[in-house]
Amino acid sequence: MSKLTHLDDTGQAHMVDISGKTDSVRQAAAEGRISMSAAALAAIREGAAKKGDVLAIARVAGIMAAKKTSDLIPLCHPLMLSKISVDFDFEEFGNDTGGIRVTAIARLTGQTGVEMEALTAVSVALLTIYDMAKAVDKAMEIGGIRLLEKTGGKSGDWRVSE
Repeated sequence: MSKLTHLDDTGQAHMVDISGKTDSVRQAAAEGRISMSAAALAAIREGAAKKGDVLAIARVAGIMAAKKTSDLIPLCHPLMLSKISVDFDFEEFGNDTGGIRVTAIARLTGQTGVEMEALTAVSVALLTIYDMAKAVDKAMEIGGIRLLEKTGGKSGDWRVSE
């Protein structure tokens, strides 16, 4: 098992010094899902949610969250993102249920990766969907938040194995 990078030799938390790293293009993709009733899914799909366009607001929330990741996650470096995208796919599960898959891609040219930014974008987009549709379905369930892939940097490329 590899050593945790955010702990020093005495076990104290610290921000990792990245000053010696060279800039490279780094990208990360993440996903998560929210399951819900058919009525909630229809309201979102048809733009009939009382609070407005759920997916438009969730997209903006995810983008904003990615930009604020270092304010939310201790020891995370503040980054100058060059791209953050948040996208949605409707999923039908049967039995009067369905869901939405949220994917986010974060990119920059810099000294550290953007995995946390992609994961934060997905998480906040999902929470925003829940908030905006909870009047229709309070039993929605968020899950499956995970990193799909990352490219660039010293550790190289990585992709989830299915």
